[in-house]
Amino acid sequence: MHHQNYRNYDKDPKKPSELRINYQIRVLTVRVVRNEEQLGIMSTENARRLAEDSNFDLVEVIPNANPPLCKIMDYAKYKYEKKVKDKESAKKKRESQIQFKELRFRPSIAENDLMTKVNHAKKFLQEGCKIHCIVQFKGGRELNHIDNGFNLVEKLIDSLSEYSTVEVAPKFEGNKIFCCLASKV
Repeated sequence: MHHQNYRNYDKDPKKPSELRINYQIRVLTVRVVRNEEQLGIMSTENARRLAEDSNFDLVEVIPNANPPLCKIMDYAKYKYEKKVKDKESAKKKRESQIQFKELRFRPSIAENDLMTKVNHAKKFLQEGCKIHCIVQFKGGRELNHIDNGFNLVEKLIDSLSEYSTVEVAPKFEGNKIFCCLASKV
C-alpha cells in the first residue's frame, strides 16, 4: 500500500538512510513521541496514519529499543538542521586547528626586506597563525657572527610585540636560530 502523501526523501536505494522513515519502518509496534509528548505504544500503521494526518513523517529514532522509538516530525527540516549543525561543527573544528607559518631569512637581510617579512608576519598573526622564525647561516664567516642573527630576531620580535607573544625563545641549533611566535588574537 503506497499512500499519496508518502514523501520519499532518500531516493537513492543503494545509499542507506541514517534513519528509517514512514514505510521503511517494518516492525509491528512502535513507541511514539510527538513534540516531546509521549503518545505510547501503538501499531506502526496507526502511528504512520497519525503522522500523515498531521502532514509529518514517522521517523524511527532509536531502532534498537524494544519497541523502537519513533518521532512524528518534519524529516526534511530535521535533515536540513542536522546538515547546518554538522557544517558549523566542521567549521569550528577547522578554526580550532592552529596553522603554522614559517619565516626564513638570512642574517644579511636588507632592512626593507626585513620590513616586508614583518608585514607578512603581522598578517599571519592577525589570522591567528603561529610563526616559526628561522635565521639561516651558510657557514664560515656568517657563523662567526651569530650575535647578528640574534639581534635580527630580537628586532623582529620587537616589531611584532603588539601582535604576538614569544612562545619559544630564540635558540641556536646547528646553523640556524629558531624562535616561535604565537598570536595574541
